[in-house]
Amino acid sequence: MFDGNVRTIQRVAAKVQRVMVVDPNPATARLLAEHLRPLGGVQIFAAPSAEKGYAMARATDPQLIFVEHNQAGVDGLAFTRKIRRSDLMCREAPVIMCTAEATAEAIFGARDAGVHEFMRKPFNLGDLERRLEAVTLKPRDWIEAVAYVGPDRRRFNSADYKGPRKRKADGAGTPGARLSQALRIVKSAATALDSDPAQARRALIAQAVELRKVGEFIKDRRLVEAAAALETCMGADLAGPAARLELVKRIDALLGFMVGEDKGRAA
Repeated sequence: MFDGNVRTIQRVAAKVQRVMVVDPNPATARLLAEHLRPLGGVQIFAAPSAEKGYAMARATDPQLIFVEHNQAGVDGLAFTRKIRRSDLMCREAPVIMCTAEATAEAIFGARDAGVHEFMRKPFNLGDLERRLEAVTLKPRDWIEAVAYVGPDRRRFNSADYKGPRKRKADGAGTPGARLSQALRIVKSAATALDSDPAQARRALIAQAVELRKVGEFIKDRRLVEAAAALETCMGADLAGPAARLELVKRIDALLGFMVGEDKGRAA
């Protein structure tokens, strides 16, 4: 495994000691257990349905999840979205989706559901190694928005599909790009405060932290103060009209940093 590189194996093994497999076919879990044996001490938890998989995720807190794309009892896209928007400790755990149909539609759907990697069945040890290396050694930024929760889609990769589907990520990590994305998420979250309050609140908290970090990096005192004010507000009780008014005020202060076309867009 990993060409016998002991250090790589140790780094990967440390992050995949608890693995959950959600697949109606028990052979998938057996094959993964066999391939993961060289990592040593890996616990495999198998669930034949999405419902049992969700309950198992709450009980076992897996570090890595394999899920079937679409078979009897398992809708991998719906399962992934539910995990991502849940209160489970493993909500940010890497998800590798497996399927015999590696179509563009399936890959786009997986990416937009919050899946980390996509793997075609039947898979071999080399296929698995590449996915494990991607999810453990090449972490992607976490996006906490309203319409989307999961790893940064701009860096989604699948070794299965070679068609014209990949988006360029040039400049995605620059302060300007980070500022733009965070402000668009704040705008989107503000409009979802009534329709999806739990996720809107979670998104606002995450973006307040991100905007404060961006402000500190570019040395913009006003941005830092506006982000810190929202962060403080999100830590308080938001019940009542006065608290809601204060929240809107602090959101508006941040949205004042929007420029150009971002003013008309939401994430």
